[in-house]
Amino acid sequence: MNMKLNDAVEGQYHNKRVFLTVIVAVVIYLAFAWLSTSRAPDQSWGALSLLPTLLVLVTAIVSRRPFESMIAGCVAGLVMLNPFDLVSPFADNMSMVLGNETIIWIVLVCGLMGGLIQLLEISGCLDGFSEWLQKIIKSRRQSLLATFALGVVVFIDDYLNCLAVSTSVKKLTDVYNVSREKLAYIVDSTAAPMCIIVPISTWAVYFAGLLEENGVAGDGEGIGLYISAIPYMAYAWFALLIVFLVAYGILGDWGPMKKAEARAKAGNPVPEAFVEEQLISNVQAKRKLSFKANIANFAFPMILLIVSTVYFEIDLLRGALLTCFVTVVVYWMQGILSFETQVEAIFKGFKVMLYPLSTVIGGFFLKAINDELGMTSYVIEAITPYMTIIIFPAVIFAVMAFLTFATSSSWGLYVLAMPIVFPISIALGVSTPLMIGALLSASSFGSHACFFSDSSLLAAQGAGCSPMQHAFTQFPYAMLGAGLSVVTFLGLGYMMA
Repeated sequence: MNMKLNDAVEGQYHNKRVFLTVIVAVVIYLAFAWLSTSRAPDQSWGALSLLPTLLVLVTAIVSRRPFESMIAGCVAGLVMLNPFDLVSPFADNMSMVLGNETIIWIVLVCGLMGGLIQLLEISGCLDGFSEWLQKIIKSRRQSLLATFALGVVVFIDDYLNCLAVSTSVKKLTDVYNVSREKLAYIVDSTAAPMCIIVPISTWAVYFAGLLEENGVAGDGEGIGLYISAIPYMAYAWFALLIVFLVAYGILGDWGPMKKAEARAKAGNPVPEAFVEEQLISNVQAKRKLSFKANIANFAFPMILLIVSTVYFEIDLLRGALLTCFVTVVVYWMQGILSFETQVEAIFKGFKVMLYPLSTVIGGFFLKAINDELGMTSYVIEAITPYMTIIIFPAVIFAVMAFLTFATSSSWGLYVLAMPIVFPISIALGVSTPLMIGALLSASSFGSHACFFSDSSLLAAQGAGCSPMQHAFTQFPYAMLGAGLSVVTFLGLGYMMA
């Protein structure tokens, strides 16, 4: 009887929730449709171009579902563009995004990285590495500092950093009851910041090329100019300093992180609402190896991944492809896993990465809509008439940090921004390395703080918590770094005036 009553109550609650959701969706559609019909065809969207992104942020905070929030914002943007034709533009934009070379690269890299992690797990080599860490790490603080140190060392690419480091230390930090949210924060805070500070990373190669394409640096001089800007990358330096202080215990737990850590210290490092993917039918290695062999079979693929990525001119896709192929052969020759099981594991890795990847795709979709609405150009052009040499670096950092956070585009956005920003900075007489530092700091902040950015999603996935759990616990620390960066850029602008 009680069960039937509970079912009836749950059914009523579900019906009310569906009804309210439909009403809200219809109201939002009508509001965005009214905006579309009340605007002249040749009129700029102006401040209204911000509305789809604001809808994404509000929906994500309420629903805690990043992908669904992205789609809601994309549909709202399409309604603004044409409220009576949604299906074709949606399909066309999605096809365009999925055909984007960057998206294809991200999907393949993340899928192969996921597959490699699955191989390390089911072979038992990851457990061997975790046992080795547990022998040399003797306290909670040491486990956090070890995570930070690994993040600093693995600087080649933020994807590699987020997935490899979190996966390597997850079982160690669980032993010392470190919340998965804090693990995700430490990993994420050393990923993009380290990648922009070290000039032999995927970020450095990309942005150096962008500087040359925009005429800021001459042919072959992009890396040299990039290196000269490293001291001015304030957010990256502050992010690393803050995460070190958190790992060491000098800087305490704030807000949502405090709650997560209290839960973890009570014996529950994994968030209650998070369900981790199970391994393939609980597959076990066919052959148990010695402790030293497990360590060697873990270390070899990780070292090969880093070395091959550097060898292929900082191309993580080629590095991951070669590493997966060699690892499969090595494990098969040792009789650890059959060839068929390893192929299944790689496909399983792709499957595990699907939700984070879908959200990244949603971010590219949203950026395409924002480009049609002219959001980036509007925001930059709206603030430039009020700029001076003193405040320009700080304002550009704040504006680009917001735009990167709002669009999750820590790379693509700067293709649009650099041709606008650098002519203004040159006209004002602002130091070029300082402006590069401000732009790279903004890119690093956006990648770090945005809950639907690729590196944040991968850090959450690797650590074992949801993207929104990671976002809420990380945000106060990211904002502290951003605030200190604004003050620093104001000081540097004043000194160079």
